[in-house]
Amino acid sequence: MVAGALVIGVIAAVGYVLDVARSAPAVAKLHPILGGGSSQVFASDGTRLGFIQSDQLRTPVGWNESPASLKDATVAIEDQRFYKHDGVDLTGIFRAAIKDVTHGAAVQGGSTITMQLMRNIYLGGDQHTLKQKIIEAKLALDYEKTHTKKSILTSYLNSVPYGTVGGQTAIGVQAAARIFFDKPASQLNLAQSALLAGLPQAPSQYNPFRDPAAAKERRNEVLTKMAELHYITPGRAAAAEHSRLEVKRGTYYSQRREDFFFEYVREQLVHRYGEKKVAQGGLKVYTTIDLNMQRLARNAIAQVLNQPEDPASAIVTLNPANGNIEAMAESQSYEKSQYNLAADGHRQPGSTMKAIDLADALSHGVDPNSTYYLSHTLAPGWLQGYPSYEVKTFEGTSLNRSLNLVSATLASDNTVYAQLGADLGEETITQMAYKMGVKTHLSSFPAEALGGLTLGVTPLEMADVYATLADGGWRNTPIAITKVAFPDGHTDYNWGKPHRVKVLSDAITAEETNILHQNVQSGTAVRSAIGCPTAAKTGTTSELVDAWLDGYTPNYSTVVWMGYPNKRVSMTSVHGEPQQGGALPAEIWHTYMAAVTEGKPCVPFPQPSETLSYTPFYGKFATTGQAQAPSESESGGGQTKKSPQRHGRGGNGGATPAPGAPAPPAPAPTPPVPTPGAGAPSPRTGGAAPN
Repeated sequence: MVAGALVIGVIAAVGYVLDVARSAPAVAKLHPILGGGSSQVFASDGTRLGFIQSDQLRTPVGWNESPASLKDATVAIEDQRFYKHDGVDLTGIFRAAIKDVTHGAAVQGGSTITMQLMRNIYLGGDQHTLKQKIIEAKLALDYEKTHTKKSILTSYLNSVPYGTVGGQTAIGVQAAARIFFDKPASQLNLAQSALLAGLPQAPSQYNPFRDPAAAKERRNEVLTKMAELHYITPGRAAAAEHSRLEVKRGTYYSQRREDFFFEYVREQLVHRYGEKKVAQGGLKVYTTIDLNMQRLARNAIAQVLNQPEDPASAIVTLNPANGNIEAMAESQSYEKSQYNLAADGHRQPGSTMKAIDLADALSHGVDPNSTYYLSHTLAPGWLQGYPSYEVKTFEGTSLNRSLNLVSATLASDNTVYAQLGADLGEETITQMAYKMGVKTHLSSFPAEALGGLTLGVTPLEMADVYATLADGGWRNTPIAITKVAFPDGHTDYNWGKPHRVKVLSDAITAEETNILHQNVQSGTAVRSAIGCPTAAKTGTTSELVDAWLDGYTPNYSTVVWMGYPNKRVSMTSVHGEPQQGGALPAEIWHTYMAAVTEGKPCVPFPQPSETLSYTPFYGKFATTGQAQAPSESESGGGQTKKSPQRHGRGGNGGATPAPGAPAPPAPAPTPPVPTPGAGAPSPRTGGAAPN
């Protein structure tokens, strides 16, 4: 009777196994659930900046990168008949099945290395259910028909979990060797190999950082098994069993360089590929960052701002020819603050916005040499529609004399530029800002012409604006990534393709460059001069909260910002003097760019291919002619064909965005009165305008 029941049980078990096996999917139709490994980011010279962090750490390695002792230890303790079976150890699997059917016990043991590989890369799930084991067995048999033992063992060693440390699980031998021994797998000795080989059965229980005694006992069990199967001699086994664990928590995967730029790159990757692909896609990400320029930027900041109470500073450098971000550095420590001042810090730009005003004026045929404005305090009520908008020179003095736009630029005269902005029209200046590289929404308030913005702009945006001037009117989208290589061999080169749009003629940019070069020679930016041709504009906001030096050479567009990032602090006395853009920011710019260009020949600014023509400008506040009825106008990239007329602050003067220019964000239908950013005059009501 007992024998009959046993026979029935065996038949039932066999029938169940065959039925489940028939339902198993074809291995060729399965998709791996395991990603390509931890993604890496590299600088422009190929230096690794670090790994993109995730809860799994994995770096696949080839057969020759895993020591023989590790392979032997793994086979000995996990599947001693590995080289003899065809993917399934039939004796073990049927013994487990019969035990499960006849006694109701959970299935234990019986899984070969190939079966475990099927679980690791295709199935996941609960390894202790009978149904899963049968499916694993079916897949293993199919898999071994098309794969060698060498490739199977290599894949297993790259896919098995070895344990979790600090919330991150080491998948594969390379990650395990780095996490537990702080060395590559190729350098593991016999005892270390045996310790790792013993972990997959119970990674948490045998974790050497959590329970060294249990880990050592398990390691010695593996060594004994290796000797028993003649992989090593009893003497080698005994010597290894008496050795220390030699574990050392590795930091290989957590080490990063250029953290702010690194995170900026990661965010761009996630936006395109998604979080999972970026974290575990095995991507190799190649970037534009120049490590030497990063070092020079930080050195320049530290050399100039060398006191503990000094404000912070950020530097961005773009290559004007293609938009590559070559430097993105700041004085802040990433450990103390993860806020990227260079890319995300929206600050009031002060008079660096005047470069946009000037470009807009030139694009409408305004002659900067013969167009004059009276420099004087503009009392509340001077501009219709803005009864409380008052503008003074930065020093608060009234020159009460006429200045042309060249002199007003070199003096950074707010009252002149406020009148110019009113004559041009707020909307046309807004559109010019978008054309040149500003992405933050602007509201077309009068004070924006002087840098009084609602939201502010980032140093990265302003670097793009000045790069447009440096590159003859071509605006480039800033590029941080040149290419991304995937583990399957294909590479995404779209990242590094420049996106160039012609927004200004080279005649306009040549004229503006000439004026901003004079500003370095004898204007507000003299302390930035480096001995080679440069052009620059300073910016300082109300109450000395933000200070800027935005400048360029033909090969570099560099912006320096300085201020206190987390609070509104007036820089009335830093190193004994009030801080305007022409003071310490100019010194930082000088120190940095002198080092960047050291040993390189000076590059002159290119001559324009066309001549800039001017037309009479009849603005309400300009003194170059009598106001008359408006007429249609065309900017034509700087070649004005009909006289653009301006009366007060009326409209945009026919200005339209260049093809491909970034569209401004749509304002709210009924916007509330904005709260100005730190250091800004009110965009609606004004006040002492920034310089």
